[in-house]
Amino acid sequence: MADYLLETEQWMTLSQAAKHLNVHPTTLRRWADNGDIPFMLTPGGHRRFSTVDIQDFADGRRQLRRAQGLEEMWAERAMVETRQQIATKQDRPWMARYDADRREEHRVLGQQLMGLTLQYVSDPNGNGSILKQARAIGLEYGRLAIEENLPLTDALQAAMFFRDMLIEVALQLPEETRIQPQANLRLMRRINELLNTVNLAIAETYQ
Repeated sequence: MADYLLETEQWMTLSQAAKHLNVHPTTLRRWADNGDIPFMLTPGGHRRFSTVDIQDFADGRRQLRRAQGLEEMWAERAMVETRQQIATKQDRPWMARYDADRREEHRVLGQQLMGLTLQYVSDPNGNGSILKQARAIGLEYGRLAIEENLPLTDALQAAMFFRDMLIEVALQLPEETRIQPQANLRLMRRINELLNTVNLAIAETYQ
């Protein structure tokens, strides 16, 4: 690090910057050591943080918290909407064919899939292991459909119904919350990526 400060910038001490970020000075020191936030050293070896850098870092943390909240909000609403819609689809071939035990199996699989979807949309870097688990759920959906002699088209209609519900809830979020369009677009893309894996696995069981 440079051992001088630019006179044209405003600077904070470690304790001042930590207070601004509402964290312990030890936490800020660790972030600085890890390269997460830049700092300068005075000739006496004391850390100084640019007010601009501290504000940018604070803004980034707030955006991250909002993004994390977005996924949780979406998942909660999607679960409610899906339950309500399923109650109106009892006469569909892919629903009417199943007895109480089969419906319970589907309910458990649906909960697992929703959990995986929430994990996947919350991970900005992607996660191959989650996609593998989603594929396994798709294979299980396909196995259950084949055992009930459901045509592939009916099995895929059930899967697409689930996906459409999740996407529809995501589409409604910008109208009801102050989220950025880019964040909502990323959410829908992640939903599609995971559920496409499920649909392809269902089709695979019929080959």
